[in-house]
Parts: sequence; C-alpha cells; structure tokens
Amino acid sequence: MLFLQKLEIKDNTFSRQFETLVDGKLISLEYSFQEKKIFLTRINVPEGFSDDEFINDLLKNIMEIAYERKLKVVPILPKIALFFRKNTIYRDLLPPGIKI
Repeated sequence: MLFLQKLEIKDNTFSRQFETLVDGKLISLEYSFQEKKIFLTRINVPEGFSDDEFINDLLKNIMEIAYERKLKVVPILPKIALFFRKNTIYRDLLPPGIKI
C-alpha cells in the first residue's frame, strides 16, 4: 500500500461534501449517492490554491472512506479520472463497466 498522509476529513452530509482545512481555508469535494455508488462531482478550493499533491492526498483519503463504507466510486471530473489512471491500486473501487 502506498504511503497515505491521513487528513482530517469531515463528511458534511447536509451539504453532500467532504471537507478539510488547509491553512484555515476550506477545501471540499462534492458528491452524490445512488445505490452503493458515490459520484464525485466537484472539487472546491480557495482562490489561488494550486497544491495538486494535497488534492491527490485528499482523494486517497476519500478512497479509503469508500473502502470502509463498501462504496463504488464514479469519477465525474476529469481530474478524478486522471487520479484513477495514476493510482491503479484504487481501480477496484470503480463500478463494473467503467474503464479509465
């Protein structure tokens, strides 16, 4: 397993987003559920934020949450599809029929 920097992530079910703070600023990843699938729909970052490595760590942490909850992950954003291409260990989280 790859090294995973554990982040403090809040699942804000009311807003349907995972949230974490970086330097006191909110970063969130919006989602929706359908059956046992989680659709990752949008990443919100503060203006001027460009730390792709942090976003990568955030996505790894969210994949671990998906494993724990036994969810399949449907990447809607090209950035998240690219994450799956680069991190093939998470491909088993993709629903059948989705090829990246």
